[in-house]
Amino acid sequence: MLETRALRLDYGGPRRRPAATRPGAGRPDAPSAVVADLDLRLPEGAVTAIIGPNGCGKSTLLRGLARLLRPSAGSVLLDGADLHRLPSRELARRLGLLPQQPTAPDGITVEGLVRLGRHPHQGLFSPWTGADQDAVDQALAQTGTAELRDRLVDELSGGQRQRAWIALTLAQQTELLLLDEPTTFLDLRHQLEVLDLVARLQRESGRTVVAVLHDLGQAARYADHLVVLEQGRLAAAGAPAEVLTAELVARVFGVECRIVPDPESGTPLVVPAARHGARRAAGTSNTEPAQAAARR
Repeated sequence: MLETRALRLDYGGPRRRPAATRPGAGRPDAPSAVVADLDLRLPEGAVTAIIGPNGCGKSTLLRGLARLLRPSAGSVLLDGADLHRLPSRELARRLGLLPQQPTAPDGITVEGLVRLGRHPHQGLFSPWTGADQDAVDQALAQTGTAELRDRLVDELSGGQRQRAWIALTLAQQTELLLLDEPTTFLDLRHQLEVLDLVARLQRESGRTVVAVLHDLGQAARYADHLVVLEQGRLAAAGAPAEVLTAELVARVFGVECRIVPDPESGTPLVVPAARHGARRAAGTSNTEPAQAAARR
């Protein structure tokens, strides 16, 4: 299980209060925390979506969970062990990360990219084995990229490229997968394809998946568990039906809304209240914008 205890993450820059409000003019305070006092337990064998407004610390938290950012206080634990005390190779065998906008080496093919996922399982002078190739072939098949194996990564569409990167993390054969905004810059069809793929792979393998997502409807539809951040602190955590309320959306996101059942999945769907510039269907009253939106 991945968990945090009193976790504080910052980037080391000192923050100053106005001189009139701080003791000792010119003396810096402690660095301003991006994530503060965070106690989390992320359920095993489930999909967790981290959501919240821009700048609330979602990607910073994921960096902390991936050991890319050392806590200034508190800890991140994997099955009870401090993440920062685990050997790097052991961690790479247990935790896979797909960052925002990953960059592939120039001239690399899809299969070449996916083969990089086997590095944690190889020693300095270890030969490439049949088990390594089997892991790569399986990852390509699972992500529907086998027919792309000889294509250059730079030539792929956005959706194809994202599937290739997911194949790399699958070839790593980790129990835990962290995804930082995996649908960024993808059109709606490719967003759904990527999320369908992640959900299917999680169900088939029982992996624990933690993803930063922006779309609340997609988070509610695809995640088993939501973590809501507000200004670097935990606002709520739990099942989507329990967490995603009109009150929470208004408080955390500053948007008045109604929550209705998604007509396809039955999961919570956020229907924002009509704003001054929004169009309304003919005959729709000002008091019923959400119901009309839900019917369309």
